[in-house]
Amino acid sequence: IGLDALVPLAMTVAIFLLLVDLMHRRQRWAARYPPGPLPLPGLGNLLHVDFKNTPYCFDQVREELGDAFKLTGLDARWSGAQWAGDVAALVTCGEDTADRPPVPIYQVLGIGPRSQGVFLARCGPAWREQRRFSVSTLRNLGLGKKSLEQWVTEEAACLCAAFADQAGCPFRPNGLLDKAASNVIASLTCGCRFEYDDPRFLRLLNLAQEGLKEESGFLREVLNAVPLLLRIPGLAGKVLRSQRAFLTQLDELLTEHRMTWDPAQPPRDLTDAFLAEMEKAKGNPESSFNEENLRIVVADLFSAGMVTTSTTLAWGLLLMVLHPDVQRRVQQEIDNVIGQVRRPEMRDQARMPYTTAVIHEVQRFGDIVPLNMPHMTSRDIEVQGFLIPKGTTLFTNLSSVLKDEAVWEKPFRFHPEHFLDAQGRFVKPEAFLPFSAGRRACLGEPLARMELFLFFTCLLQRFSFSVPAGQPRPSHSHVVGFLVTPSP
Repeated sequence: IGLDALVPLAMTVAIFLLLVDLMHRRQRWAARYPPGPLPLPGLGNLLHVDFKNTPYCFDQVREELGDAFKLTGLDARWSGAQWAGDVAALVTCGEDTADRPPVPIYQVLGIGPRSQGVFLARCGPAWREQRRFSVSTLRNLGLGKKSLEQWVTEEAACLCAAFADQAGCPFRPNGLLDKAASNVIASLTCGCRFEYDDPRFLRLLNLAQEGLKEESGFLREVLNAVPLLLRIPGLAGKVLRSQRAFLTQLDELLTEHRMTWDPAQPPRDLTDAFLAEMEKAKGNPESSFNEENLRIVVADLFSAGMVTTSTTLAWGLLLMVLHPDVQRRVQQEIDNVIGQVRRPEMRDQARMPYTTAVIHEVQRFGDIVPLNMPHMTSRDIEVQGFLIPKGTTLFTNLSSVLKDEAVWEKPFRFHPEHFLDAQGRFVKPEAFLPFSAGRRACLGEPLARMELFLFFTCLLQRFSFSVPAGQPRPSHSHVVGFLVTPSP
């Protein structure tokens, strides 16, 4: 055989041996990956996911494949892994699981490398800068102090007045709960409070709720998996129509706010503080304090602060309807500690173990964000003996700890005694993680705890809740995307 023929033959043999080696390596690697349903060519596992009821869908896969499993995306460049009973990985592997997956469709909202807000921001200097700023500013504005408590107490009184306006007739409380929670956030971020019948306020709340629904859907996931489709004019805008309109409304509020800002005066709210940081950052192209990021940070805090608190309060009222004995016991404790004259205060909480236990059990049982916010690995990690490669999107199953049969006596029932010891004192098990854990734990947890206690006790101090005469007993839950809300 001539030399001219030997060279191509040698190259062919080398390529063949390389491919064989790669196949063996891939098989060894695959054996260490979590199991998953067989992906379809061109579609991955997208047809295995019900984006309107993702928690239930993931539970079904978990029953079949175990606590850890993977789902592959359209183009196999990403995969999602969910595990149960190992949420501690957010702490033990906190540095490596704190990233967020990219969401290309958000480009249409103006979210880019320098304007990612707080919750969706990729790990890096901008996220650290904004989280540090948000935490410190909220603290400076009164978080954990009497000044902010007075804001919340005043809003609780307005909420009770709105309930009283219903004159004892049947009504759905969710809209009023949204307004109360949103006003607390609006006071912190923009220094303003809206009347409950303000048309602009009502539109803002409606757009926020509709925007939440846009967070789930097959087309949205397809656009994220194949960003090339975002070049089709108007397509992404239709998928995120309400979120775009919400940001437009927010822009109007921020423009009005800027007209009253005096840089020589102490910050009235988070927007003032952000504008002051923008002044300091002039000429620094690396700073995350810019016009685009202001609207995203405010939108993050407004949306997250409204929906989580109001949904938990709605769960609380539903569970009082379903468990009148618990409701009566809470009211008895309120009467003994606070009475019927003065308003509830945070200092009362230390003397109200049963009410505190009920509020915590509402959060545990309601389990409103069972799959947590998505995380992404920044390097290869190992969880439960499985290899989770760098760049994997993670859904950590908070339900696995909030409903862990090894921790809770009656994990699938509403049972306030989960948070009481034998002497009736309040206790909080380590498995209580409704605000997640690790570096991405909810930065608004102190505010949420204050709102839940003051709103809940204020309502139960003044009202008793029951099913309207002749109406059937309400059911428990209704799922919208990743959020578990009470049925209407």
